[in-house]
Amino acid sequence: METLSIIWLILAGVFFIAEIFTLGFFICWLGVGALLAMVVSFFTDSIIIQIVVFVISSIILIFSTKPLVKRFVDRKTIPTNKDSLIGKKGLVIHQIDPIKSKGQVKLNGEVWSAKSKDNTVIEVGKEVEVEEVIGVKLVVK
Repeated sequence: METLSIIWLILAGVFFIAEIFTLGFFICWLGVGALLAMVVSFFTDSIIIQIVVFVISSIILIFSTKPLVKRFVDRKTIPTNKDSLIGKKGLVIHQIDPIKSKGQVKLNGEVWSAKSKDNTVIEVGKEVEVEEVIGVKLVVK
């Protein structure tokens, strides 16, 4: 192996290692481009040709695989159980009192700690709607 091919191999290794620490699956294609430039270095000593092969192959790989990568990497956030509670109605079973920081709501057969969104007292037996979930406490109105 000559010096340029070793440099391309080291550069490819650096790109592949750097890809481990990123989420975009972008730097990997630079590593593949560096490997292709290394192969070209076996046939020519021209650094210009090697750099052109590196740049063009990297660009082609990035743009041709972007839709495929986007399908697997950029998935939409799946709502969790916590998110599914927002907008649901529950029944106050212990008075919600912002001064005492107490209150409980029964929702989907489960008892949750709750506080009112606008810091008002909500009496037992009232129906409330979940506005948000903070930790394990429902914020209701």
